[in-house]
Amino acid sequence: MRNRLMMQKMGADRAARPRAALALTVAGALLSGCGSMSGASSSPSPSIGDRFSQLFGSKSQAVGEKAPAAVDNELSCPPVSIRAGASTFAVGLPGKQAVGNDLRYQATITRTARDCTQNGDQITARIGILGRVIAGPAGNPPTVEIPIRVAVVQGGVQEKTIATKVYRTTVSLADASSVPFSLVAEDMVYPVPPGATGDSYIFYIGFDPQALSPEPKPKPPRKKMPKPAAPPQ
Repeated sequence: MRNRLMMQKMGADRAARPRAALALTVAGALLSGCGSMSGASSSPSPSIGDRFSQLFGSKSQAVGEKAPAAVDNELSCPPVSIRAGASTFAVGLPGKQAVGNDLRYQATITRTARDCTQNGDQITARIGILGRVIAGPAGNPPTVEIPIRVAVVQGGVQEKTIATKVYRTTVSLADASSVPFSLVAEDMVYPVPPGATGDSYIFYIGFDPQALSPEPKPKPPRKKMPKPAAPPQ
């Protein structure tokens, strides 16, 4: 009798093992699913480059790279070019040249993009700029302000500026020695070029350090001195 009871107990244990394994498998799957959902909700935000790509898609190009060809029936949008002498923005110690050990930080432009939209007789251009700020050996400030000028220019023997504007962006350098930055100029508006004139248009961009200089305050009007009284007759 005792042997029969032991045999029945062993058979029950063997039958219970698959059910326990199945339960563990289901529990593991549920835990795995919860982990996946948690990971999705805490995924890192898109990088500056990702947001730039989402905004302009394939319409961007690296500096020095040829702009993508226009699609048939697409509004002609001038190419983006960096103005000569304005490709870098270097800042040194007060009263020192921004070179060698006196360099505090330097900014460069690495990638550009543009698209254009016509509204009546006006064109609204959107210019995207990607760049990088690198800290120098002289010690960089926690934040730096980057000034960039965007201009619509009609090229030729004598260039003609159609529209120009300065944009600024602030970059934090507190915890890094090399930080990317992005800037999108969304309100560059200019008249629709007549005829084939638009083929010679260019979007010139470049750093404009003078834009950070404070504007001179207007001088107060000079007080008029009262005229001396005429001597008595």
